[in-house]
Amino acid sequence: MNLEKSKKRIAKKVKMGFQGYPEITISYFGGTADIAEHVAVSFVAEEGAAPMEERLQSKSDAREDQVIQSAIVKIIERSEAKTVKQAENVGVVK
Repeated sequence: MNLEKSKKRIAKKVKMGFQGYPEITISYFGGTADIAEHVAVSFVAEEGAAPMEERLQSKSDAREDQVIQSAIVKIIERSEAKTVKQAENVGVVK
């Protein structure tokens, strides 16, 4: 799947807002606020349940990595997530 298509599919799910559970949260992290080298995809099956987390890593900006964005779309589809949340900023880790 190409990068722009993946990003559009993720953005469309995020714009829908809370639709119930299961819920996925996408968070980006990096050494600076400009480049996201790590992605954390958290899955919550139902309200009050402990989240399960998948971490992905990129040598460049993960937000522009076709493989990572396609993997996120596949995770959303396979988990049948009704709600998708995405962090607006890149978290800085040192």
